[in-house]
Amino acid sequence: MKTPTKAAGMTTRTDQALPQGWTGVVLAGGQSTRMGQDKALLPWRGRPLLEHMTALLAAAGAARVVVSGHHPRYQGIVDPCPQRGPLGGLHGVAQALGDGPLLVVPVDMPGLTVGLLQRLVQCGPARCVILARHRLPMRWDLDDAGRTLLRNWMQDPSAPTSLRAFQQALGVRELPIGEGDLPKLANCNTPSEWEALAP
Repeated sequence: MKTPTKAAGMTTRTDQALPQGWTGVVLAGGQSTRMGQDKALLPWRGRPLLEHMTALLAAAGAARVVVSGHHPRYQGIVDPCPQRGPLGGLHGVAQALGDGPLLVVPVDMPGLTVGLLQRLVQCGPARCVILARHRLPMRWDLDDAGRTLLRNWMQDPSAPTSLRAFQQALGVRELPIGEGDLPKLANCNTPSEWEALAP
């Protein structure tokens, strides 16, 4: 496996303000094999979990919200590389959208809060920002360099396959979080995890 390196031109910008009008992205293209059913459609407080997550991004200030995954009802952007996990979903989004800041969340993190999302948005200019010890949610300043890097990785069988490797290649910045924030960042991948989180 190749060691990830920063693509040419990928320097962290410190002299520009964060552009207005960021886009929210819900990653909902997984197979949900451990859950045994589509996680995106699980009921959460009277509506599908996917709708809860899109509403959360809107409440945090997203100018628009898009869904990554095969969800025709929600105009989902189909993963062009469905076996590549989150990177495959991000690749599809990157090809479909123009440059600008994205705030990416997984569909299976219902405890996530507006406050945590706004912390990512408001932390200042950076190419990639995450909360400490968590790969998602993630703010990604999408540009052609990042788009090209991801496209090249998808075409190269020997390229890294992890979201962590991609974030490192972008030059990730990690924000500290408190112990009280950890329950808000819990994923639900199995029926038992869902029962522990479901209201």
